[in-house]
Amino acid sequence: MKPQPVGPRPRRRVPLPSLAVAVASFVVLATAPSLRAQSATHPLDPLSWDEHWTVIEALKAAGHVDDATRFSLVTLAAPDKDAVLAWQPGAPIQRAAFAIVKQGARTFEAEVDLAGGRVTGWEEVEGVQPNWLEEEFYEAGPIVMENPEWQAAMRERGYTDFSSIDCIGLPPGYFGTPMQKGRRVAMVQCTDMTRARTQPYTRTIAGLTAFVDLNTGEVIHVADDGVVPIPAAEARYDADGVGPAREKATPISMEQPQGPSFELDGHQVRWGNWSFHHRVDPRVGLVIARVLYKDGARHRSVLYEGSLSEIFVPYMDPSLPWYAFNFLDAGEFPAGGLAKPMAPGLDCPENAVFFDGIVAGDDGVPQMTPRTSCIFERYAGDVAWRHLDGFSETIESRPKRDLVVRMYAVLGNYDYNFDWIFQEDGTLQVRLAATGIAAVKAVRQQVSMASAGSNGSNGHSDDAAADAYGRFVDPNVVAVNHDHYFSFRLDLDVDGPRNSLELDALKMVELPEGHPRRSIWVIEPAVAQVESDAMRRINFERPVLWRVVNPREQNHVGYNTSYQLKPRSNALSLMTPDDYPQRRAGFIDHHLWATPYEPDERYAAGTYPTLSEPGMGLPAWTSADRSIADTDIVLWYTVGMHHVVRAEDWPVMPTAWQAFELRPFDFFDRNPALDLPKKP
Repeated sequence: MKPQPVGPRPRRRVPLPSLAVAVASFVVLATAPSLRAQSATHPLDPLSWDEHWTVIEALKAAGHVDDATRFSLVTLAAPDKDAVLAWQPGAPIQRAAFAIVKQGARTFEAEVDLAGGRVTGWEEVEGVQPNWLEEEFYEAGPIVMENPEWQAAMRERGYTDFSSIDCIGLPPGYFGTPMQKGRRVAMVQCTDMTRARTQPYTRTIAGLTAFVDLNTGEVIHVADDGVVPIPAAEARYDADGVGPAREKATPISMEQPQGPSFELDGHQVRWGNWSFHHRVDPRVGLVIARVLYKDGARHRSVLYEGSLSEIFVPYMDPSLPWYAFNFLDAGEFPAGGLAKPMAPGLDCPENAVFFDGIVAGDDGVPQMTPRTSCIFERYAGDVAWRHLDGFSETIESRPKRDLVVRMYAVLGNYDYNFDWIFQEDGTLQVRLAATGIAAVKAVRQQVSMASAGSNGSNGHSDDAAADAYGRFVDPNVVAVNHDHYFSFRLDLDVDGPRNSLELDALKMVELPEGHPRRSIWVIEPAVAQVESDAMRRINFERPVLWRVVNPREQNHVGYNTSYQLKPRSNALSLMTPDDYPQRRAGFIDHHLWATPYEPDERYAAGTYPTLSEPGMGLPAWTSADRSIADTDIVLWYTVGMHHVVRAEDWPVMPTAWQAFELRPFDFFDRNPALDLPKKP
């Protein structure tokens, strides 16, 4: 994450506007070609426009907010799970909102009963920092520009006019320094926007970093590592900059002249044998909930709620500011909503149905965001199953059709695509992708590790290879090595809430002397009893199947029904255990975690990861080593990748995909896709 220092500025601190003004704004914004947000018809629906205003009015009536109040988060408070499971359409809905409120340097948590319009909870949370506000990205810039030490450093770089300089303030990673303790510290970098075109990242003023306490408006420190010239590279990716497009191929499209085959009822979706609820949450984006699969006359439970939980992106350069770039993106930067608008026909195909979203601004006032999610069907020529009978020479083959629920998160330079894909064989696949622009630094000399020889250096001497911690993508432009980690929270309810985690180890067995074979492998199942049993890393030399089983339900041959969490490619952290970024993002220690269901345990790095101290979230919760056998459990899965940037990733990165599956395992009596039609 590195916010792009261009584009419209967020709202400044203004008095709370009237309801009439907000309604007028809603009428204008709601003309986007997508399904408008509406009043709640389900306990898990996102907060409506009126419900956002109920939060503001209730807090104001209780005397908790004024014109200077900032809202870091306003979202649906997790409703009682048993009540949601028992709820029937048309029955009354009990809903509450949860808000994180910033009053100066103090942080409060609020809960508002939406039906009664009253505050039911108001509590100060000490020793934490709420997530970054939209306005805070830009508040530190003017403060730094008035600082004499920063001005002198800029004059050394040849700048006397700062009118084309754009500065961004970000929360640095926490390192336990006195400068950080108890302060809302912004790390400020500036960019020369003179003649900047489609992306300004090559024009960042390298070697100059300032630190500002946003609560006091004080410049704490200015770090100047010497003058680094602005590279000449423009790195354009717009149509004019790229030049003539390649010859257009013959048309290809996905059309449904009779409309989609899925049915919508508010945020509830029915497609084939699947039914589920979806919403977009301001902090974690897409939330897929109440997932059921129709098996004969039964509507069987698979997943109560699944979503992203956290994103962690640490950079691997020991210089300032790069070593402090270890962003907990979902928790630190959800201001304006994690989900961003999508382009019809480009980000989602022509046959997609879009949904608008509502998110609270810094002042709490709801803002409409168009096209924050989309749903569409697709057929790409893939086969669901097939077989050629060797006796009759007949082919039985069935085409594969998917239903996709999609969202894009945009976090500065990176764009992340999240797909929840429902398949007709009962599999739910989660795919995520990174695209956008790799973060780059300007360097003084064009000396690479290749040209410097194999001996290299430690990166601190004058003759160090300029790309010791990244790779050149343009002259004097190095893309810095970094990682991406994504934590997913998966509250599986396989045939009901009470489940266990079964760990099926595949073990090699040596066969006795005289046998033609020397070895085979067998399965050794074990049930995780406590949280420490579930802390697992993928190990190809010692494979283990991870299955959420229902010990009270069996298929027709007597196996417990289950769903398998099936990983694909992944990565492990290469940081040392005592490194601050590793400790702050402790969820990356394991690919798999399991915890007993607790409605307040939602974010893998904790509710307050901004400038957070180590150990929050999953490491803290699981330290109690609670029982997880035959109870309501939640899986947490970490997807990771190391990114060594290629020339082909510049100036904009081709989409790089990762995935995992929730796959039925003895859940059905036979292949549930046997009855698929022969036409997609």
